[in-house]
Amino acid sequence: MPKSEKQNLRLWYLARIMASETDEEHGLTLKEISEKLEPYGIRAGRRTLYSDIALLREAGMDIVAGQDHKRYTYALVSHTFELPELKLLVDSVQAAKFITEKKSRSLIRKLEGLISRYQATHLQRQVIITGRVKTMNESIYYNVDELHEAISADRQIRFRYFQWNLKKEPELRHGGAWYHVSPWALVWDNEYYYLIGYDSADQKIKHYRVDKMLRISVTKAKREGRETFEKMDMARYSTSLFGMYGGQDMSVTLEAANRMVGILIDRFGKDIPIMPVDDGYFRTRVQVALSPQFLGWIMALGSGIRITGPEEAVEQMRESARMLTQLYPDPAGDADAAMDS
Repeated sequence: MPKSEKQNLRLWYLARIMASETDEEHGLTLKEISEKLEPYGIRAGRRTLYSDIALLREAGMDIVAGQDHKRYTYALVSHTFELPELKLLVDSVQAAKFITEKKSRSLIRKLEGLISRYQATHLQRQVIITGRVKTMNESIYYNVDELHEAISADRQIRFRYFQWNLKKEPELRHGGAWYHVSPWALVWDNEYYYLIGYDSADQKIKHYRVDKMLRISVTKAKREGRETFEKMDMARYSTSLFGMYGGQDMSVTLEAANRMVGILIDRFGKDIPIMPVDDGYFRTRVQVALSPQFLGWIMALGSGIRITGPEEAVEQMRESARMLTQLYPDPAGDADAAMDS
């Protein structure tokens, strides 16, 4: 590149140097700035740099002059993101199971580029990715983009869906047949992305793990199921699901020890009714999809909570308890029965 053209890029290189090399605690003298421009084939004197810094300030860069151990320095004190904000983003990237380990590292490196190299070390200390359970589907980022495009364009999609077999290999479901679905919403639940869509063939709402969807493509067919989704409260619907497993939607009455109130508010929100039963217990009603996952969640909370209605929900809990008892018979009980016989 001719020298004159490199000079035209001087402001861009200067802005990049200020962003990556300076912050509230680290500044550069004009001499140091000039030296950092030289590898790019750019030479700039003090007067030129004074003028360029003034232009960058006019453009909105918060470059402040200060004194550091008798040195007169310049620093970009306000970046697009503050360090605490980027720490939150890094934590989210690390925690998200739907982002592969490789992509996690790539995204975090890009986030580090949004602040000075000194501040970036604080993000690097947080990078603890190895050993976490992550998705192995590298195409998920493109899947999410494709799904957003279909929703915006009001079009159906087709895709193949897989599950893991005992050989730890992906195995196509339904013999590799194409799924045809009207996409309506994406939900992030339990660290996974799910598509909520309408299956015209079964005329019902279904959920699909996005990282298990393959070869997604947008079709020319318009979406179906609009009336069904317009009647839905998506936020409430998502709260009623456990692990995105469906089930009969119903209002369930729970009786719980007072110490359980925080757990129920955390899961269902502050709008749930709280009706005292006595000094130690209260009753509430929650809207849920009655699934084995919901029943398992209630069991995991122990003796401090129980389902009291409707009878259908109570009976399903009894049946679940019977199944568990059969799976884990009491050896002592079996021995006693053998002695009696």
